[in-house]
Amino acid sequence: MLDTILSGAIEYAQTMSHWETTAVLLGVAYLVLAMRQSQWCWYAAFGSTAIFSWLFFDVSLVMESALNVYYLAMAVYGWLAWRNGASDKPDLSVQRWTLNQHGLAIGSVVLISLISGWLLTNNTNAALPYLDSFTTWGAVLTTWMVTRKVLENWLYWVVIDAVAIYLYIDRGLYLTAVLMALYVVLAIGGYFLWLKDYRSQQGLPEPA
Repeated sequence: MLDTILSGAIEYAQTMSHWETTAVLLGVAYLVLAMRQSQWCWYAAFGSTAIFSWLFFDVSLVMESALNVYYLAMAVYGWLAWRNGASDKPDLSVQRWTLNQHGLAIGSVVLISLISGWLLTNNTNAALPYLDSFTTWGAVLTTWMVTRKVLENWLYWVVIDAVAIYLYIDRGLYLTAVLMALYVVLAIGGYFLWLKDYRSQQGLPEPA
């Protein structure tokens, strides 16, 4: 199995799309800038997702392609939200969700993923419909969490990106799979950076 993946990755690297390379670089820029809470992250997000929308459609990842169209809209919304903040807070700050909010969010993602996975299985030629649905709906929720600066978005991304690694390897998008692996590492770093900022906002002491 590992030999097959490695040989496929080498072959793919020789014919790698310049568009995918550009999308990956912009994707990395987005995450690094988001970790620093820089509004420039949304510019990188818009460029990256515009390219990925076409790439995923080309390899029959229907839900992933649709997801990136949503990302385009969220890039615009995120830019506005981070610039203007909430109505009662001129500067949008890092916040946390309660356990009930997380339970509702996770349960909703699982339920809608099962429904859309079943619909795709029975009505389309979509590849890996249940995994495709899970990463899609999970990312829909988590992207919105990023626009509202919900701290736990980074933990959600760790799970979603880990699942996406397998999804993209199966579809032959090896560079994108590598991007997802990098995202997992960066998401962990992003969580601790935002946690530090959250503690500062709340006047909480740093852990020993």
